[in-house]
Amino acid sequence: MLTNLHTHTCFSDGSDEPLKYVQAALDQGMTSLGFSDHSPLPFENKFALRENQVNNYCNTILSLKNQFSPHSELICDLHSPNYDLSSIQHPAFCINIFLGLEADFIPGASLSFSYLRETYPLDFLIGSVHLVRNGDPLDLWFIDGPNPATYDEGLNKLFGGDIRKGVTAYYRQINEMLTTGKMDILGHLDKIKMHNRGRLFSEEEPWYLALVDETLDLVKKSGVIIEVNTRGIYKQRSNTTFPGPVILKRIHRLDIPVILSSDAHSPEELTRQFSETKSMLSEIGFSEIMKITSKGWVGSPLNT
Repeated sequence: MLTNLHTHTCFSDGSDEPLKYVQAALDQGMTSLGFSDHSPLPFENKFALRENQVNNYCNTILSLKNQFSPHSELICDLHSPNYDLSSIQHPAFCINIFLGLEADFIPGASLSFSYLRETYPLDFLIGSVHLVRNGDPLDLWFIDGPNPATYDEGLNKLFGGDIRKGVTAYYRQINEMLTTGKMDILGHLDKIKMHNRGRLFSEEEPWYLALVDETLDLVKKSGVIIEVNTRGIYKQRSNTTFPGPVILKRIHRLDIPVILSSDAHSPEELTRQFSETKSMLSEIGFSEIMKITSKGWVGSPLNT
């Protein structure tokens, strides 16, 4: 079973139109594909949907969902140069498609998760923190992106270079997201480590693990699925998945469900690092990962 729910297209900061991802998913033998472009934010940026684009995004994904569904009367013929619909169903041309958003949580600034769920016909919602607030709602530390200098600049400007203070604010913001918003998946839990690379803190320091354990307790109570995100490895921005083995062992002990994703920003990234990550999860003790179906969430054997 190959599936990925964390997928970004040209509607936000991905490289291609959604149809290209569907074609790549079929070529890779995937059974389902979820789209999760970044939800709108109330300030100028280069990575999120604009609010006036969201309906177009939703309609595009829903159209593909209808065309490629194994249960649809409309079956896509990929042999046609224009991907026209044929009248003959072929299982190789079918895939389950799901509509989602990756919703940024910024207290006092971002759209509420309840608003997103009530306004758009979403199948799932990924809750994530990429921008850490300190004081003013738009006084933000950007912890993502390709440039470590941006990470360091924000840390110095907003937290006086105090990494422990900055990391604590990050996990506190995740905790607030878990207690105030309804999401299906918690995205890249420990992404705060990406530009750290062992420079500023260790993932095994007691203060850091105390913050992680506090968050995992809230995850357990909320019933949220934790994403195991492979993007940091294949983009060579992290030596481990988000979250890494240290946290995954704690997640396994707490019996918190996980889902595997690539956080794809281009069609060729849809299943990157999946085989290696499945082996790592198996070594830790995981035997299943979650998947979404038309009837809801179910566990699926890890190595199928």
